[in-house]
Amino acid sequence: QVQLVESGGGSVQAGGSLRLSCATSGYNNRRYCMGWFRQAPGKEREGVAVIRSDGLTIYADSVKGRFTISEDNAEKILYLQLNSLKPEDTAMYYCAIRFGPWCGVEIPANYEYWGQGTQVTVSS
Repeated sequence: QVQLVESGGGSVQAGGSLRLSCATSGYNNRRYCMGWFRQAPGKEREGVAVIRSDGLTIYADSVKGRFTISEDNAEKILYLQLNSLKPEDTAMYYCAIRFGPWCGVEIPANYEYWGQGTQVTVSS
């Protein structure tokens, strides 16, 4: 059973940093795409950053240059480093994974398994 457990959210002031972690388990597929998505109140869930099993990374335009996605393959942990945070980054952040060749941030519905989320709040 695939499981994803996020941690690391919190409240910071604008310009601050956070690092989110997502512990994953329950899969052996070598071809996957996993990443981070977020959803603010009253808004649709949107992709933030994803990483493919071969190391390819894709970022949403809104976070390029500020956020960095990475993974520890040995420990099966996915990370998201959030720097230069802005109030508009406030949202619930989720990690998700899908199996197969497709990988992107545009279609959250394409991801099969999701964590429970961790809240990020940025104050001005």
